[in-house]
Amino acid sequence: MESHDLWIFKHVAELQSVSRAAEKLGYVQPNVSQRIKSLEDELGVRLFMRNNRGVTLTEEGNVLLDYTNQIIQLMDEAKSLINPQKWRESLKLGASQTISAVKIPQLFSSFLREHKNIDVKVRTHDKQKLQEMLSYGELDGVFVNGAYNCSQFEIVYSYFEKIVLISPENSQFEKQHDQTLIVNSDPNCIYRNKTLHFSKENKFRDPAIMEFDSLESILQAVHDGLGISIIPADVAKSRKEIQLIQCKELSEAIKIDFIIKQRKQQPQSLTKFIRFLQFDNTWNGLYFPFDEASN
Repeated sequence: MESHDLWIFKHVAELQSVSRAAEKLGYVQPNVSQRIKSLEDELGVRLFMRNNRGVTLTEEGNVLLDYTNQIIQLMDEAKSLINPQKWRESLKLGASQTISAVKIPQLFSSFLREHKNIDVKVRTHDKQKLQEMLSYGELDGVFVNGAYNCSQFEIVYSYFEKIVLISPENSQFEKQHDQTLIVNSDPNCIYRNKTLHFSKENKFRDPAIMEFDSLESILQAVHDGLGISIIPADVAKSRKEIQLIQCKELSEAIKIDFIIKQRKQQPQSLTKFIRFLQFDNTWNGLYFPFDEASN
């Protein structure tokens, strides 16, 4: 097996499509298909099941993807150790748009002061997509709230986030039941669900619901008097537009977990990041056992 063939295989597996992988890599589709066929012939097994929507990994394909991620990871680490000026370590993390709005930049600001040779990339998406990307090796770790696939992932760190109810400047908190609920369009968004739960708990009378795809749109909607919403307290403190919005801190807090994929070998950059989380007292979180013996 050649490393370049594994690189192509990894792209097809992650994108679940030969054509999309070819487009991303800048190759013609027949060449990608031939590389995959050569791998399958060499190994004597099928790596993908073809369907109308693209391809999905077979059981053998999943095994190869796991080893492929390890091989590529070790190659990248070797290059960064041999020539750190040319080859920098990388750390790819994911979080929802709201979680990544304030906390994550604050965290990396501190982390990168200690680890200047690590390039950090943060992908924002909905919870389901982030777990899928973590599973395929596109991400090294993800910040999530709530249930996750415990057979594949493990929690290595958690923190609690205070939340606030925001409302238009001239509205009265005791009359919030007359307000429209401004929420994220993602049905799994924890802040959306907290807003809906708040309305139910406070006996709102069939409140109207207005959905937006971005945190900035939600803030602007509340600012313009369209309704109320629940957001992280840190977001409220960091936005200038919040000065013209009323904020009321709620008694409960949201638990945010940092999860990683269960595997024998973790990237060195991820190990450094987890160690940073667990020993940085300014982050005020809870850490879980993490075996560094194999790292």
